[in-house]
Amino acid sequence: MRIVWAVTCVLWAALPAQTAVVPTKSSEAEFEWKHHNNQELEQVLKEVAERCHDVARLYALNKPSVRNVPLWTLELSDNPGQHELLEPEFKYVANMHGNEVMGRELVLGLAHHLCQAWRAGDPHVRKLLSITRIHLLPSMNPDGWQLASDTGGRDYLKGRANNNSVDLNRDFPDLDRIMYSNEARHVQHNNHLMDQLRGLDHQPQPETWAVMKWIMGTPFVLSANLHGGDLVANYPYDASRSGAAQEYAYSPDDSTFRHLAQVYASRHPRMSDPHRPPCTPGDYTFGPDGGVTNGAAWYSVRGGMQDFNYLSSNDLEVTLEVGCDKYPPASSLQQEWLDNKEALMEYMWQTHLGVKGVVRDSLTGQGIPNTLIHVKNITRINDTHVRDEDINHDVTSVHNGDYWRLLVPGDYEVTATAEGYLPLTHTITVTNPPHQEALRRDFDLAPLPDDSMLRQVTGEDEGGEVYDTYPRGQEPNLYELPLEDDLLGRLRDMDRMPY
Repeated sequence: MRIVWAVTCVLWAALPAQTAVVPTKSSEAEFEWKHHNNQELEQVLKEVAERCHDVARLYALNKPSVRNVPLWTLELSDNPGQHELLEPEFKYVANMHGNEVMGRELVLGLAHHLCQAWRAGDPHVRKLLSITRIHLLPSMNPDGWQLASDTGGRDYLKGRANNNSVDLNRDFPDLDRIMYSNEARHVQHNNHLMDQLRGLDHQPQPETWAVMKWIMGTPFVLSANLHGGDLVANYPYDASRSGAAQEYAYSPDDSTFRHLAQVYASRHPRMSDPHRPPCTPGDYTFGPDGGVTNGAAWYSVRGGMQDFNYLSSNDLEVTLEVGCDKYPPASSLQQEWLDNKEALMEYMWQTHLGVKGVVRDSLTGQGIPNTLIHVKNITRINDTHVRDEDINHDVTSVHNGDYWRLLVPGDYEVTATAEGYLPLTHTITVTNPPHQEALRRDFDLAPLPDDSMLRQVTGEDEGGEVYDTYPRGQEPNLYELPLEDDLLGRLRDMDRMPY
């Protein structure tokens, strides 16, 4: 679905803006490893934003929690507050389940570390922040955190959900069902699926809406969602194809996702240890598997944030289970930081895998947003065989035509296709040297001749059918969003927008 830019701008303007914050003055005190309450979390982020005001910006997502707690987010970049051409965007989200609290403290500690390292002139952090725009959301569920903390932080479920008793990681639109239906009908449409969604069977929670709008409105390339209760890096798909409780669900980017998960697990001292015991006696331990798992192979989840990112936007996301204890004692947090620090840092560098570039009009030099970037793997397997395999998950260019496509090393054909232009294909070799920017390959597209445009014949509608998110065989009354707050329609219209 093509979106008229002028209409998109109107829709975007109609959405509530993210709230910028003027940080408070702070001291140079070292980070205190403790369980920060919601007020202390805000204060830590404000102090970091003040200390590193040249590279940090604090803002809140456009909706607060049910109990009206802002979803504070810290941006770190050498030019905070705006997207820069060819600079990829990254996010960490933690504390989605309110009683899984270690990720919340790790993300706060990471914010402090990045600021201090920038100020100290650390060359690796300086380079990372100069070529990456990083967003840190320490708590997506501050209300659940409050309940878990008020009740002692020892219950396995209490505080997991938000204040309306909804599990936020089951609350996103079920785009997996649309994607699997497309597969069954041999429709090669596996990306930006919000344009096929016409209604919902429930009203997503305010925290979910806020993150949905954030995902659709920011050109994220890579992200991770930090959970607790196990020690494993989990990658898409989270939902099984057949509906089975456990079933490996391959995505078109399976090799890239496995690489991303392995980057984190291999840099954690215990996650990939083949000899470590399971978190719960009798449970499975992922150490012999390198500390990684496919989501649906572990257990199938519908309506999760991980798959929503992949199927609604350009973002590849994995879920990190960072510790066996959901609510560990404060005395263990500093050691947990030391165990996770290298993995957290190295994972962010993966934002620069593969290829990036700018798609331009060859006559005017203007960037072309919403260009489809399709990739075929042509890596040679041996002397006589080439893989010759389409990766059926396209990304789109954004803003002024810039795009990013995460890929593992190999040989690829990359094709740019935009409405009104002749498609163009480049052959590239991806090597991914560590801590370097992605290979750059620009596309200068020639406009279609006038007579060709008049004689264009559209083939099968790539958008496929539209769906409601009710389970198969059930016909609930669709929740109709009020006209004045039709976020679903606006989010759908932002699909494939140039952000």
